[in-house]
Amino acid sequence: MSWLLACALGVIALIRPVVRIIATQAGYELSAAVPVLLTLGITVVWVVAVDSARTPSPVLTLMIAGVVYAVLSTGLSGVLSPILDGEFSGPPANPVAIIPMLLINAGWGLVAGGIALTFRRRVSPTALRRAPL
Repeated sequence: MSWLLACALGVIALIRPVVRIIATQAGYELSAAVPVLLTLGITVVWVVAVDSARTPSPVLTLMIAGVVYAVLSTGLSGVLSPILDGEFSGPPANPVAIIPMLLINAGWGLVAGGIALTFRRRVSPTALRRAPL
């Protein structure tokens, strides 16, 4: 498991809240498709990254990436919500939301890791024998 790769992929996923913040501050209303497309794009980047890096455990790496993203986006929300919205909001203001956020994003990583593992299995059947979950 590559901690550096997991952390880097978690940081890359911050594009989702950053796009929303920029759009909101610019006065644009994003369609419902934008977050979905961003999530799909990030998932593709994650899958390609763990495959390119030949990560021995893509599922664990991407689950950690999801948790890193959850922690960083929670922190970003805590820092920026008072500045941008004038009030403290988001998961830090509602601590009961933190655990579900961590679980949902770990689940995102689990699904992405499963896709990466399936991709690896289809490309190289012998790679699966060498790659732990």
